[in-house]
Formats: sequence, structure tokens, C-alpha cells
Amino acid sequence: MAFLVVVTENVPPRLRGRLAIWLLEVRAGVYIGDVSRRTREMIWQHLDAGYEDGNVVMAWTSQSESGYDFQTLGRNRREPIDYDGLRLVAFRPPEGSDL
Repeated sequence: MAFLVVVTENVPPRLRGRLAIWLLEVRAGVYIGDVSRRTREMIWQHLDAGYEDGNVVMAWTSQSESGYDFQTLGRNRREPIDYDGLRLVAFRPPEGSDL
């Protein structure tokens, strides 16, 4: 079992309702739970199939150097990157920026 956090933005209500079957919604769009790897992967499949124009980040405890891992779906300024085996987050410039 691993602790899991899912944060959603602008996803359809039916997907939010689906997440509430397995996880506790502690704030609007923020879900937590202690689930198996198999359940986490099944939840990810539901997220991937239903996030539409929204965005999602899923983070969970792992045996990695940092103690956690995460993955994302949808458009967001925060972009996961790998830096010498560590998963970090880089920021893309804002839309319409000359940077």
C-alpha cells in the first residue's frame, strides 16, 4: 500500500465522482487515500480516459531517492523533468510570453 494524492482542475464532474469511489475528497479537486499499486494504476486509467480539457497530477509514496513519484495529464505550466534520476518540476513560460 502507498499513500496517494490526486489533484484535479477543470475535469468533468463524472470523473470527480468516480475518484470519490476510491479516494477521500478533502478539498475541491484534491483526493487522498492509501491504495495498492494495482488500484493506483486503475485510477490512472480512469483519469487518462476522462480528464478532457482539464489537468491532473497524481503523486504517491515510492522507494525512489525522493520517497515519492508523480505523473501528470493535461496542459499545465508545471512540467515534470528527470534530473539525474530525481523527478523535479520545471516551469514553462506563460502563454504569449516572449521568453
